Amino acid sequence: MTAPPRTQTANAHAPGLTTHSLAPRLDAPSVAAALPVPTTEAAPIAVFDRPNFADEATSAARHWRVPFRLLSFVIVVAMPTILAGVYYFFIAADQYVAEFRFALRAVEPVRGEIAGIFQPSAAPSPVSVDSHAVVQYLGSRDIIDDLAKTLDLREMFSRSTADWWARLQLPVSIEELVRYWKNQVDAFYDVTNGTIVVRARAFTPEDALQLAQGIFASSERLVNELSARARRDTLRNSESEVRRAEKRLKTALTRLSEFRDREGLIDPRKSADAVQALAARIRDDIVRAETELSTVKHYMRADAPSVKMLEARIQSLQAQLHSVESEVTDTEKSRSEVLSRVMESYERLESERTFAEKAYQHALEALDRARMNADRQQVYIAGFVQPSLPEEALYPRRLRSIGIAFFFSCAVWVIGAFTVQTVREHL
Repeated sequence: MTAPPRTQTANAHAPGLTTHSLAPRLDAPSVAAALPVPTTEAAPIAVFDRPNFADEATSAARHWRVPFRLLSFVIVVAMPTILAGVYYFFIAADQYVAEFRFALRAVEPVRGEIAGIFQPSAAPSPVSVDSHAVVQYLGSRDIIDDLAKTLDLREMFSRSTADWWARLQLPVSIEELVRYWKNQVDAFYDVTNGTIVVRARAFTPEDALQLAQGIFASSERLVNELSARARRDTLRNSESEVRRAEKRLKTALTRLSEFRDREGLIDPRKSADAVQALAARIRDDIVRAETELSTVKHYMRADAPSVKMLEARIQSLQAQLHSVESEVTDTEKSRSEVLSRVMESYERLESERTFAEKAYQHALEALDRARMNADRQQVYIAGFVQPSLPEEALYPRRLRSIGIAFFFSCAVWVIGAFTVQTVREHL
């Protein structure tokens, strides 16, 4: 009676033992009593909550997405900004700026500028054109060639005190030097007040001052050369115009002299005036003779000698008048014999001579003015801000440059983040 309980107790303390090990020691009823009685109730089945599983996956993806964004921000924004700060605060060399300002002035006010005050004109004034020419010269190769005679620009822009990124890398071609020059020298023309502002940068204050002084001297030489060239051109044009007018006058005088020799008349107009005066006197004689004849006929017969004489005289005066008038205008005579037709050629030649004389006189006056203006400068440089030695470095602008680097890095990062998000949404 006590055996079955011991068996159950042993089985309870040794759950690892199987029924096969206990079968020889237990009888069938005991085994049957020890076996679990099956129940009719169904065992519970494990059910997974699918929405909760999806939320867990989404939260896990977000957990992994945040570090990726942080890493991209560090790579794209933080690292470039830190590198820019390290460069500008610890590596970038100081650059000094020497600034000067000047304007071009004319000896006499230009008419176009005076008229432009009351009425705007589309044509630029000569001073404005020269100012633009000076600004273009300051950014060209010509000024580098001019300054190379007195300054060693390659050595000036490649100082050992400058950092590797900012200094000029030697050896360098003239084209690369011109491109570097445009970054170091800034020149622009202010249309509002007609001044030219020039800023020259260098790695030492002395170099900046020396460079600015050289640029100012080269600009002054250019303006003087432009003014001298304009004066020479004006003088040369005036001389050529005088030679042209003189040649024209000589041709007119030669043709007039040939005409006089051919026609045998010094001045056809004076000859015509003399003929007209002679005809007028003959008309007066005819009128007096006719008056006298009319008076004589009152107390003499028609066949009286006095009447016959007066009639003959009147006929003679009329024939003489007809002959004199035919010298001036007569279609029956040849062209050379008629003063009216000779006058046409003479007046044409005389007008040409008069016009040539006036043109020659004006050309001589213009030549005299050009010679007077050739001795004085028409356009000159008025420098009201002279180059001075800088005391503080204005470049590089460290905080501004770092801010620009941070802004562009943020812009690139934001654009990239939006692009990645858009691609993920489409996928």
